[in-house]
Amino acid sequence: MENVPAVMTAAYITGLGPADRITIGELPVPAPGPTDVLVRTEALAVNQVDTFVRSGAYRTHTPFPFVIGRDLVGTVAAHGAGVAGFRAGERVWCNSLGHDGRQGSFAQYAVVPADRLYRLPPDVPPDLAVSTLHTAATACVGLFREGGLRAGRTVLVNGAAGGVGSAVVQVAVAAGAKVVATASARDAEWCLALGASAVVDYRDPHLAERVRDAAPDGVDLVWDNSGVNDLESTLPLLVQGGRVLVMAGLRSRPVLPAGDLYPRDLSIRGFAISNASIADLRSAATTINALLAEGRLRVRIGARLPLSDAAEAHRLLEDHRPDRVRGRVVVLP
Repeated sequence: MENVPAVMTAAYITGLGPADRITIGELPVPAPGPTDVLVRTEALAVNQVDTFVRSGAYRTHTPFPFVIGRDLVGTVAAHGAGVAGFRAGERVWCNSLGHDGRQGSFAQYAVVPADRLYRLPPDVPPDLAVSTLHTAATACVGLFREGGLRAGRTVLVNGAAGGVGSAVVQVAVAAGAKVVATASARDAEWCLALGASAVVDYRDPHLAERVRDAAPDGVDLVWDNSGVNDLESTLPLLVQGGRVLVMAGLRSRPVLPAGDLYPRDLSIRGFAISNASIADLRSAATTINALLAEGRLRVRIGARLPLSDAAEAHRLLEDHRPDRVRGRVVVLP
């Protein structure tokens, strides 16, 4: 591999545990297999699921030493003999490393299977792009595959101001849906700017009534990103055949009001982007690239850190105090 060093700086773990277990050190630059691409990384992002994998809360195969991280934007450095369509120096992105035995992205170089790698549209800043990749893919797969979203339908997004919630609002609006958002009062303006038709303060004791006022004909899909999973309040808001999509709340144990569920053909679906297929991710990438090229994906970046501060980047996500960080955490290798 011409012009590629033998070793690289990486953020990795040698066992599951807290953020303090993250080591910054040198590892050999991985060699791409026949169907892989070696990417020189430019920008990385931290996701909540990254902290779950590192801690062991979300079990997946982690061959040690295990490089952490899922997302990257970078340039092609080399590729295997069986790879066609990628050329050296081309800017690319991936959002599905660091899971199921695949080494992660938090290093100066990362090997990416060619079928998980996508070209980045021209003139899209790497830090903006990397901040949207995981969240927008989650939104695309969840809304369309699991939620059956179509134009003209109504979506209630609980926890709409966070990374995933913000992406869900934007992808749903771009697809022609009406979006009602729940968020804190200080985030209402942000959610409206993303395209939500109404924002309800999640602390409002009359939240369900406010949602009914905003969506008098009912809600087709509830995206529950809050982790609260209040099914007793949520199910009555749904139209016949409506769906609740649960993708947060690892330790939540909600009450299931069966009498509201089965008489109206309602359904509750669990969803994790880590389980998405190659075809799911490719379809999502097409939508993401179109929205990026059009400048229609907005994101709040709360912190930019060097790779040497990878542990602090994880701690920022795990510290839920409102004064710590608002927005996505970007790591620059």
